[in-house]
Amino acid sequence: MQIQREQIESIVREVLQQLTARMPQSPAASAEGDWGVFERLEDAVSAADRAFRRLDTVALRERVVEAIRRAARANARRLAEMAVDETGMGRIEDKVKKILLVADRTPGPEILFPSAMSGDAGLTLVENAPWGVIASVTPSTNPAATVINNGISMLSGGNAVVFAPHPGAKRVSQEAIRILNKAIHEETGLVHLMTCVREPSIEIAQKLFTYPGIHLLVVTGGEAVVEAARKTTNKRLIAAGAGNPPVVVDETADLKRAARSIYEGASFDNNIVCCDEKEIIAVEAIADALKRELAACGAVEISREQAEAVARATLLDYPGPKARPNPRWVGRDAAELAKAAGFSVPDACRLLFVDVGRDVDHVYARVEQMMPLVPLLRAADFEQALEWALLLERDRRHTAALHSRDIDHMDTMAKRVNTSLFVKNGPCIAGLGAGGEGWTSMTISTPTGEGVTNARTFVRLRRCTLVGSFRIV
Repeated sequence: MQIQREQIESIVREVLQQLTARMPQSPAASAEGDWGVFERLEDAVSAADRAFRRLDTVALRERVVEAIRRAARANARRLAEMAVDETGMGRIEDKVKKILLVADRTPGPEILFPSAMSGDAGLTLVENAPWGVIASVTPSTNPAATVINNGISMLSGGNAVVFAPHPGAKRVSQEAIRILNKAIHEETGLVHLMTCVREPSIEIAQKLFTYPGIHLLVVTGGEAVVEAARKTTNKRLIAAGAGNPPVVVDETADLKRAARSIYEGASFDNNIVCCDEKEIIAVEAIADALKRELAACGAVEISREQAEAVARATLLDYPGPKARPNPRWVGRDAAELAKAAGFSVPDACRLLFVDVGRDVDHVYARVEQMMPLVPLLRAADFEQALEWALLLERDRRHTAALHSRDIDHMDTMAKRVNTSLFVKNGPCIAGLGAGGEGWTSMTISTPTGEGVTNARTFVRLRRCTLVGSFRIV
């Protein structure tokens, strides 16, 4: 029997339709969202909840995390360029380093392990259970890096995430979410483990603070958003707020090493990382020698008059007690700050510093400006330097550093500053695994006390008890 051409075409169409119906629908083509980016918050939360319920084995989490790591490495430069282009903050090369750092050194499911207790009464197993859907508010300063870092940590704990990116970094944050979701989908078939809304806003973030079905809120940002969350949320809150990290240099320090560490740390990504050195407190006896070493590294000393001009150009409500950084100038290059103040420094300059003597009330000492300009204060001795460090850290308990060969000074300062990060004889970013030991995180939870977060931070401890059985001794 001869089959007509029209019949063949009809059979082919029917087979193709059946195959298409059986294939998972591409989230990019779906009305349900653009690879995790949704028009409505309700849809973003619902999709994340459905995805969470499919993330049901540790082996699957491991595959998800490896997919995220590969995608982050492959797209590090693109995301870094997007972040600088959109926000105007920081340096592309440093953002690439941050993205690679979180891709490589954020722990996955391997950091989670159960514990057990056995006795005559039976066996109890303590497991790390997911919260479900986590709400994560992310900053404009470290947008892609925070999405990647929190994504790895939260998904490793078996959760899904609804992100609330800072509106000033929405494009790069959303692109990071799309990239990671695509990678996860290609590896596992899962979709929407990370979601957000297309038009983020303060109102959207505030809805997440009290949104039904979300039981854990993670806020990474400045004082204002952390305080707003603390006042309004009805959920467990993990908050990573602002810092004002002091670095003390005593008379026993290796000054060449101290200067190099301070230069690298305070200039890293134009000082927008919350743990970057924000003020130098040097013992008077070595202050001039330290300044020479800083200059040898490439830092440029400016006069107090020039620093005053920068402050007037780049701070809001200055002069006055409410002075604060103008977002327009946060994370800008040192040469741009100088130009705004009417003088010039070489374009290659990464860090400006100003000798403010004993003026602990200087605006650059008391205000976390997040610009590559740091004050240098002169303390009479280590004891006074430590007192000033405590004063300027403002009990935020975030980050502090010391350059010293005196073990007693190290011990004394470690106990008294009581910060989440305390770094000795290295740049502060070494406390996040960038040149130091330990894992990395972009969410340093100081206000609520969790410290440098990882997957263990985003799980619930649950007990499973079997009474009267399974003791084998």
